[in-house]
Formats: sequence, structure tokens, C-alpha cells
Amino acid sequence: MHKTKKKKFQLPHIYVILFLFSAVAAIATYFVPAGEYERVPGPEGRTTIDPDSFTQIESTPVGLTDFLTIIPRGLIDAGEIVFFTFIIGGMFMVLRHTGIIEIAVDNLAKKFSSQSILLIPLLMTVFAVVATLIGTAELSLVYIPVIMPLMIALGYDSLVAAGVALIGTVVGFTTGVLNPINTGLAQKITGIPVFSGIGFRLVLFVAAIAAGAFFLMRYARKVQKNPEASFVFEEDMEKRKLYQHADKAVVQRMTLKQKYAALATLTFFGILVYGVLNLGWFMVEMSGLFIFMGVVVGLIAGLTTLEICEAFNKGFRDVLVGAFIVGIARSVAVVMEEGHIMDTIVHSLGSAVGEFPAIFGAVGMYFVQLLINFLIPSGSGQALVTMPIMGPLADIIGVTRQTAVLAFQLGDGFAHILYPTSGYFMAALTIAGVTWQKWIRFFIPLFIVWAAISVVALTIAQLLQWTG
Repeated sequence: MHKTKKKKFQLPHIYVILFLFSAVAAIATYFVPAGEYERVPGPEGRTTIDPDSFTQIESTPVGLTDFLTIIPRGLIDAGEIVFFTFIIGGMFMVLRHTGIIEIAVDNLAKKFSSQSILLIPLLMTVFAVVATLIGTAELSLVYIPVIMPLMIALGYDSLVAAGVALIGTVVGFTTGVLNPINTGLAQKITGIPVFSGIGFRLVLFVAAIAAGAFFLMRYARKVQKNPEASFVFEEDMEKRKLYQHADKAVVQRMTLKQKYAALATLTFFGILVYGVLNLGWFMVEMSGLFIFMGVVVGLIAGLTTLEICEAFNKGFRDVLVGAFIVGIARSVAVVMEEGHIMDTIVHSLGSAVGEFPAIFGAVGMYFVQLLINFLIPSGSGQALVTMPIMGPLADIIGVTRQTAVLAFQLGDGFAHILYPTSGYFMAALTIAGVTWQKWIRFFIPLFIVWAAISVVALTIAQLLQWTG
């Protein structure tokens, strides 16, 4: 008898997954009681909640007409990330058309060919340090297209490039040694000295970055030895043709125009760093800079205005799907906000922590924050909503407020590169050319390790009654 082959289970398209999440959220608005907290002024002029003000309000379920518009409204709500994704895709396509990326990559690949594996922990640590000091995990969107050609030229794949940027930045952001976005803000809300407890967080930083680097280097070595072992082997075919074609014996030289264009590129990146660190620049400002950068660098390199415009268009097309995914992901939160069930869910989960035995209180807080991060994939946003509740609750259940802040950091942070509702993460995968399904298959083992590190760290903090 002829045996029929069983089909392997395959995750649905990300559009389908996100649409189902939105549909479930819409249905939940008919069953979950509507409620809200009173919003009050918080630290640094931000709006936070009054933890004692939760009240149930009249139900506002999301009807069919409203549901039909959630995707457009999600795209509008996530407009900054959507358009940043388009513009960064366009700008890097212009740089590719100038030829300076290919030449730089070929020469760097020759230089580092004998110790290429060491670039992975080195770059990850640099990205992690930046993120742990200034709290900008979103810079991974800039790092990925910069390091992608080099990683491919060295025999790795798109997942390695995405991993170096995403894993490095999320470790720095999560452990938050001096991160004002999560550590500083959460400590201000809970009334403990800002950036206290730095020693414990430094230990966590080292443990998390070491686990991430080991995990990624192990995968990278496997891919370098056998390219077909890559999770994205087929998707990377064009990139390998583009960046692994060079004659290793030939050193390519830039023309004078290309040298000036490369110098202009470095200057623009210097302006970007200055703007982010000193002027509070974020996606809108960076988008404007990248448009100007693409035009100026293209003209200096000798491209015509038509060639520059067409390069932008090609870059826009390459990231179209991912930019759209960002908007669909945002629609989940739009549904819950419109149905007024977001605060109800946060209130219920916060109350559930009080039912945990004292020894498990900190770990319970971690898992609650992990769940809430799916609904509020923003470090500062989650701090402003949850920490006014978790701070006083920690006092009641015998957990120090310092530990409660750490539970928030660990529950909020690592999941930023897990959940498809995280806008910058989905945009980063788009720029890398990696689907969420492939990333999850690759990333889940590391996330489990990080979760174990988190549970151990919080258990130790609880037993020591850590105050910093």
C-alpha cells in the first residue's frame, strides 16, 4: 500500500495570526466587563494611572462596523513605525545603488574572515551597552541593514544579522543598567532611588548577553559549515549572490565619488547618534534624516535624481509587507482600547498576583508582566500602567519594590522580540527579510533560557529581600 505523507504543521501567515488575535480581542469586548483607571500626571510629564481608581463602566463592545476599520486605524496608530520602515528600506537601497556597501563589505569580509565568529559577541555587546544606557531598542532597525551585508559575506545568514541586533539590544534594554525608559521610570513611579540596585542588574546583563551570544554563535557556526542548515536558506539566495560573489584575492577600491559618499554616510550616522543622545530624536526625526541622507549620498556618488527615486521605490517595495504587518499588529491594542477592556485585564492580572504565596510573589509578578506585554508592547507604556499597581501590591505580599521593578523589566523586555504585537520588532524582521514564523522557530529555545534566568534571579531577589 502506498503511504500518504503526513503534512508537517505549518503556522498560518502572519496576517492570519494577527487578524485572529484582533478578532478574539473584539469578541472579548462582549464578555469582559469594561473598566478604566483614572489617568493622572506622572513622572517627567507623562500620564500614569491612579491604582485605587479602577471602576467598571458601561460596556462598549466593538461592533462589526468598528471591527471593519481596525486595520486602517491600526496602520494610522502605528504610523511612525510604518513610515520609518518604508524610509529606512528606501534609504539603504539608495546606498546599495551607490556601490559603497558592496565594496566596504567585500573588504571587511576579507579582513575578518579568519576570526569572523568573534564579531558576533563583539557587536552584540556594543549594541547591548548602547541600549542599556539610553533605552533605544528601536535602533536595531538601523543596525540590521548596516551589518546584514557583512554577515552574509562572512557565510552567515539573515537570522544571524537580525539576531545580533535584536538579541543584543533587547538584553541591554531589559536588564536596564542605566536605562531611563524602563528602570528609571519604573523606579520613579514606585518611589525608590533612581538607578539603585545597579550591581544586581549588571550581573543579569552579563548572564543574559552571555547566553544570547553562545546561542547565536552556535547557530552561526552551523550555518557557516553547512549553508543549507539555515532556517532562511531559500530566502537568502539573492543576498548570497550579491554579497558572496567577490574574488577573495582582489581588493576592490572606491572611486573618488564613492569615497566622498562613504564619508557623507558616516557623517550622517554621526548626526543620528548625536540627535538620539542629545536632542531626543525618535522615529519621525530619524526618518527625515534618512530621506535627506539618501538623496545627498546618492547625488555625491553620482546617481541621477531618477536613479535615486527608483532606488527609494525599490526599497519601499521590499519592506511593504512588513510595514503593513506593523499596522495590523497595532490593531489588537486598538480593539481593546476601544472596548475599554485593557484596564480591566491589567486590574485582574494585578489582583491575581496577590493570591500567590509570598515566596512566589516576585515570580508571579514576572509572569503577569509577561502576559501584559502582549497587550502593551512598550516599556514606558507598560511601566506607566502597571507599576502604580505593582508597587503598593509588592508591599502587601512581602516583595521589595526593587524586586517588583525587576519583575517588570524582565517580563516586559525579553518579550519585545517574541510577540507579533511588538511594532519595532516586526519592522526589524521585515528589514532583515525574516518571517515571524521562522524567527520564532529559531528564537524560542533562547527565550526559554532567558525565562529560566529571570525566574532564578527573581527567586534570589525575593529570598534576599533585595532593596539595592
